[in-house]
Amino acid sequence: MHSVVSWDFALGIVPGWHSTIFAPYFVAGAIHSGLAMVLVLLIPMRKIFRFENLITIDVLENIGKTIILTGLIVGYSYMVEHFIAWYGGGKAEQAQYMWRMTGYYSWCFWLMIVCNAVVPIALFFKKVRTSIPALFSIGILVLIGMWFERLVIIVGSEAHEYDPYSWGLYKYPSLVEWGILVGSFSLFFFLFLLFAKFLPTIAITEVKEAIPVPVRKK
Repeated sequence: MHSVVSWDFALGIVPGWHSTIFAPYFVAGAIHSGLAMVLVLLIPMRKIFRFENLITIDVLENIGKTIILTGLIVGYSYMVEHFIAWYGGGKAEQAQYMWRMTGYYSWCFWLMIVCNAVVPIALFFKKVRTSIPALFSIGILVLIGMWFERLVIIVGSEAHEYDPYSWGLYKYPSLVEWGILVGSFSLFFFLFLLFAKFLPTIAITEVKEAIPVPVRKK
């Protein structure tokens, strides 16, 4: 699905979308944000439902190791994306990527870089990978970074197209856009809490493996 969506962007003529790297870039980003979401949801559930014997620190550490890999891939994709714009020689593409780094939404761009590519580097240290607060904080920052990545790709590209007249039309979100944002977050958490209440959050097979073998009394 992510590759299909990415090629939908790549087939567009909007500067900042017309790139063939979008397919692996979007897939890596989806895995990156998915692992971060797993950490953010798993750590509170582990504490609330007392799943420490099922969701061990080794499980969380392995998720952190995978986030290192996906973070490096995403960071590499950011560099290649800008290199392609420079190497291709398209003036509109070059202006778009330069505007991303220095224009109105530049703070979103640099926040995206820091959260998605720089922050996960801390997971190279075992002390960070085995710290519950550190893992939770990194998961939150990666999710923030991935949200801003979508903002930079969609809003940032639309805000600096070929027509200079449109350059000032996307500065501030409307009340409708804020409502869509709040509503989407609310719907997700409502469905997640509904799932956690009525369906098992841990597979029964995992629970059976953690149950000690009964010993017959002599």
